[in-house]
Amino acid sequence: MTIQIGLIILLLAMYVFGSRFLKSSIALLGNKKSINEVRITYVSKMLNLGFTGVFVLLICLVLGIGYGQVAIFFSSVFAVVGVALFAQWSILSNITASLIIFFGFPYRVGDWVQVVDKDDEIIGQIVEISTFHVIMKRFSGDLVTYPNSLILQKPVVKFVDEAAAKSMSRLALKTTETQSDK
Repeated sequence: MTIQIGLIILLLAMYVFGSRFLKSSIALLGNKKSINEVRITYVSKMLNLGFTGVFVLLICLVLGIGYGQVAIFFSSVFAVVGVALFAQWSILSNITASLIIFFGFPYRVGDWVQVVDKDDEIIGQIVEISTFHVIMKRFSGDLVTYPNSLILQKPVVKFVDEAAAKSMSRLALKTTETQSDK
């Protein structure tokens, strides 16, 4: 019994330390990449939720709850969540893409980019990167909302500055006009 109490106290201390370390690491990385504070908080909470799940699983195992019982419980929870999210698969993929964009997306808010899409080449400045989409402002002032999962699948061109983006925009417009004349 004292071994279990000691292990629980050790796990609790590791959880508190690990949680603080995770939060500070994400904040440091977010500040280094000049990411919005709200986005840093969101990513921190998402990863802390997973960390908490692992902590609860370890506590259950220390308390002597059988691995089979814990596995049945978690598989039941995942089955219910899976069925609920199956109809909204795009939501789950956008949330996952949001985490990937946080850690690996080479573009930041304020960058001038072009999303190369065969239907519509979107050229504009990134205004916000949120949980589900990237918001870009075109030269005309229109806001374009582009899903996170799609922006990871499309080529994205980063321009040096606004002037380079404008010259590409004019070139794309001339190409479109020439093709429509044919």
